[in-house]
Amino acid sequence: MKKSSRAVIYARVSSTGDRQDTERQVADLRSHAAASGMQVVRVYEEKASGAKDDREVLAECLAFLRKGEADTLLLSELSRLGRSVRKILDVTDDLTKAGINIHILDLNIDTMLPDGTENPVAKMLLTVLGLGAEIERRNIVSRLNSGRQLAIARGVRMGRPFGSGMSDEQLLQKYPDVVRRLRKGLSVRDTAAACGVSAFTVLKVKKAM
Repeated sequence: MKKSSRAVIYARVSSTGDRQDTERQVADLRSHAAASGMQVVRVYEEKASGAKDDREVLAECLAFLRKGEADTLLLSELSRLGRSVRKILDVTDDLTKAGINIHILDLNIDTMLPDGTENPVAKMLLTVLGLGAEIERRNIVSRLNSGRQLAIARGVRMGRPFGSGMSDEQLLQKYPDVVRRLRKGLSVRDTAAACGVSAFTVLKVKKAM
């Protein structure tokens, strides 16, 4: 693909907490744009699972591109578009028809050729890689489900710990000895040892008092 003058960055992480952020993706893509002579006109950042089809920021990004505001979409890797082959190819085909190239940084590949036509090698590669990733995810889910069923068969309790859904009042009624010792000024550790419960349980009771 020839050097483009205007580009859009889309960066995504799956976690909605503080463990992940898009800073590294954006920095790498900005560096690539600068080295390729592209002007980054907009940056879209999103925290959402790639399995979701209703990613609002991605939809906003694609709408911006379809309006002709830029001619290249920059991605750090293929999975930023989605986790299914169908989703990836739908987006790729849609943008190609609109004359918009997608550059995938980790693969160093463009979905369009310098003459503005579709890059058949890129489409084949995206299909194969997307299918491989999809099969691997299915295998992971299958292994997790198998492990869960085996654990249940062995008597392992699954789900939230017993008592985690109790109200404060129910918790205090369940552990009167813990309440009594805490009110006498005993430490969390000494109370847990005296009552034969975990320090975590004592902390929960203390919080409920």
